[in-house]
Amino acid sequence: MTSEAVTYGRYLKIDELLSLQQPRADVEHDEMLFIVIHQVYELWFKEILHEFDYLRRLLAESDAPRAQHTLKRILTILKVQVAQLDILETMTPTEFLTFRERLESASGFQSDQFRQLEFAMGRKSRSAVERFAEGTRSRTQLEARWEQPTIWDALVHFLAEQGYAVPESVLHRDPTKPIEPSPELQAVLIEVYRNDPRNAELCERFVDLDEGIQEWRYRHVKMVERTIGSKPGTGGSAGSGYLRTTLNVALFPDLWQIRARL
Repeated sequence: MTSEAVTYGRYLKIDELLSLQQPRADVEHDEMLFIVIHQVYELWFKEILHEFDYLRRLLAESDAPRAQHTLKRILTILKVQVAQLDILETMTPTEFLTFRERLESASGFQSDQFRQLEFAMGRKSRSAVERFAEGTRSRTQLEARWEQPTIWDALVHFLAEQGYAVPESVLHRDPTKPIEPSPELQAVLIEVYRNDPRNAELCERFVDLDEGIQEWRYRHVKMVERTIGSKPGTGGSAGSGYLRTTLNVALFPDLWQIRARL
């Protein structure tokens, strides 16, 4: 018995993929757009997490060129994610209101993959883990990300392997704790920037990543304000009020604080 030939549809599971867009009750025209955009976001989150894991492995192997290439890919995906907000903003507030009540308790606040992205970059919250039921895929994956070293930890270990005197307190920090600025590490980073162009360029890609996440957050806030104004978000979230508290928070503070000293 011969197996079925691989086709475009079978390889990508197109039939299954196209069955996943199911607007609730009677279809409102813009509800399809809302579902597709958010499903695409989740797919991009999955890909970025895949790339973060690869980045950590490349840095552990001291493969700086491929780590740079991987960061470039992640940054390009982030630009696509920002651009998708332009599409979502073609939906007016009144068009969103035609189906908003159907979302009930559903909210983007419940995206475990976005929380995983934050965890991988060092912004961890135990309450974000406990928001998901034990034994679920979401909880299991978040627990794993909670325990894992971040991509920042991978970078500082890489610099130590390159011969830089990274402080022991930084190398052996608790990865579940927030990334705190370190004057000793900043001295190391200044040395890298002044004398090591290749590794300074790698550090700059981390700055690009931090800036890219901040850009996405800002555009997301403005999209929410444009769509629902100051109303509470779905699922009981605080809407744009909460989202504004996430703006201008540096993921990798040491890389920003050295700017005035270079």
